[in-house]
Amino acid sequence: MGDTLEFNDIHQESKGSWNDGRLRISKQSVVYKSHKTGKVDNIPGSELSSAQWRRVCLGHGIKLVTNTGHIYKYDGFKDTDFEKISAFFKANYKLELAEKDMCVKGWNWGTAKFSGSLLSFDVSESPVFEIPLSSVSQCATGKNEVTVEFHQNDDAEVSLMEVRFYVPPNTGDDGTDPVEAFAQNVLSQADVIQATGDAVCIFKELQCLTPRGRYDIRIYPSFLHLHGKTFDYKIPYTTVLRLFLLPHKDQRQMFFVISLDPPIKQGQTRYHFLILLFSKDEDLSLALNMNEDEVEKRFEGKLSKNMSGPLYEIVSRVMKALVNRKITVPGNFQGHSGSQCITCAYKASSGLLYPLERGFIYVHKPPVHLRFEEISCVNFARGTTTTRSFDFEIETKQKNQFTFSNIEREEYGKLFDFVNAKKLNIKNRGFKEGMKGAEGYSDSDEDQHDAYLERMKQEGKIREEGDGSEESEGSSDESFNPGEEDDDVPEEYDSNASESASEGEDGDSEDEGKKKKVEKKPKKVVKEKKERKPRREKKVKDAAAPKRPMSAYMLWLNGNRERIKSEHPGISVTEISKKAGEMWKLLGKDRKEEWDKKAEEAKKQYVKAMKEYKESGGGAAAAAAAAAPVTKEKKKKGGKVEAKKKSVVEKEKKKEGGNESFKSKEFISSEESSSESDHGRSSKRKASDDDDEEEEAASTPASSEESGSE
Repeated sequence: MGDTLEFNDIHQESKGSWNDGRLRISKQSVVYKSHKTGKVDNIPGSELSSAQWRRVCLGHGIKLVTNTGHIYKYDGFKDTDFEKISAFFKANYKLELAEKDMCVKGWNWGTAKFSGSLLSFDVSESPVFEIPLSSVSQCATGKNEVTVEFHQNDDAEVSLMEVRFYVPPNTGDDGTDPVEAFAQNVLSQADVIQATGDAVCIFKELQCLTPRGRYDIRIYPSFLHLHGKTFDYKIPYTTVLRLFLLPHKDQRQMFFVISLDPPIKQGQTRYHFLILLFSKDEDLSLALNMNEDEVEKRFEGKLSKNMSGPLYEIVSRVMKALVNRKITVPGNFQGHSGSQCITCAYKASSGLLYPLERGFIYVHKPPVHLRFEEISCVNFARGTTTTRSFDFEIETKQKNQFTFSNIEREEYGKLFDFVNAKKLNIKNRGFKEGMKGAEGYSDSDEDQHDAYLERMKQEGKIREEGDGSEESEGSSDESFNPGEEDDDVPEEYDSNASESASEGEDGDSEDEGKKKKVEKKPKKVVKEKKERKPRREKKVKDAAAPKRPMSAYMLWLNGNRERIKSEHPGISVTEISKKAGEMWKLLGKDRKEEWDKKAEEAKKQYVKAMKEYKESGGGAAAAAAAAAPVTKEKKKKGGKVEAKKKSVVEKEKKKEGGNESFKSKEFISSEESSSESDHGRSSKRKASDDDDEEEEAASTPASSEESGSE
């Protein structure tokens, strides 16, 4: 048998909800640590008085009772765990792990037994249910009835509000009221906040950031009372998880943070942290409302009756003594400006992020505390608005993400060293040297290696460094001349058009009324025919020419593609490129130099082969072969266009009965002039034969005129 027994996924009931955690049983003690809060229950083995093994709703559980009456219950064990736990308890604690069955009869009449902080309702000497009295918030009595109310837990899906017990009247002669006796037994162990007696001390009008306002803080032996102008809060010391004392970045103020579980509530608002702000210059002299013997006996030298000093020191000392928790302060982290925190923004509010020895805490709106053990990974991301800042992302094991943005880039080196020293998983771990620019921190999505872009850059370098031979091979785009293309079809409304000689021909028309109608509309004027530039023809790549050399990255990828496929079975083509880009980025300089040399050698061979190929006349033959079919195709296309236009003109002549004098110079001899309305077509058909010929000549390429004219 080993020295310890460890069990994961063990549950502990806390005010109606189950908290997961890990249980470790050693020779000296039983230790349980909650995954949610990180709170640790340490039960020395010498203090255990009894142990029970029971069948519960989540499998099996153990119930441990100490000499002081505290009861701890842990569920989630397997049936096979009984033998080893029983043997371990017997060997190390000299304690018998007794098996105890729960009563499942369903009766509601039985016996109430008080055992320490536990109320057990038994039927036939077997427990039906048990109530931890620490979960009781109030106890009220009636004639023969006791009502027990419970604290509510926001994490519980279903909450038990109250339980009522009927207590029969006493038939004995001792004179005690059984209802009052029952209620006193409940209240003696219940977590009932009652301001009995005087406060130990009172702090007047302390500035509180969460909840916001100024509060008088009254310190009682078992709870903390915040009294404000609008709201009052009572905080039991049992709900305090941690205490933090954090210096402000201006070195003139101090934050005192109290972490709470469960949080204090005001309506639907929950406050998981109580944050007080103090000035370092503010001093206080305090006298405790106790005599010196009581102070010495209760606090064992942690406090004295009369104390004086800075206000934040007095408050933190009193809270530490009453709560019995240590105060966490920043460790050895030091930012760029020399402070122990980093200015950043979280959820649109600016605040301070404190790297601690065991986690991070953000102050103050909203406060966030993240322990290292619950962090899955961190990520340094590029800022969204400017390269002068970066974002720090933290992802927890529960898949929750916290983004702290607008961090000055000068803080990058300090924060990176801190995270690296704490051995946290950095999602985009890269080069830390030379982080003066924004390339030091990058977003994991945006900074992936682009293999295509890398290849294009390499090919561009080859073109620039070449001797001009590549120019004959590369394909060039057709020229785009908007001014010339507009000449093909004249615009219907051209405000800048100059008057042409064809306007005079329209003055001889017989119908003066029609002439006036035409002149009211903006007139269509055919622009002067310009000499068209010959179009640049696409150059066809010669298949017989030597192939361009590959870049160093492409050579490396071709050599390692099969290895990537074997290491990642079932990987897609796009994922191969993405994975190869990541591997190429992480490749050392020595390995990259090897592939750079291979790429340089391939480039030299390509230049040499290209020179020999051009000397043999390969490039000229390819250019001549590519030119012939293009010219033929253009002529053929031009002939079709000319024939089509002629057929349209002939149709229009037939419709008008051969009367060509009524055709206007706005007439466009094209099938695509669909903007004309039916009632206005007659005015657009009044052009002469000479005008038609001019328009056709202006809108038809030179090659079309040769093939289409008869």
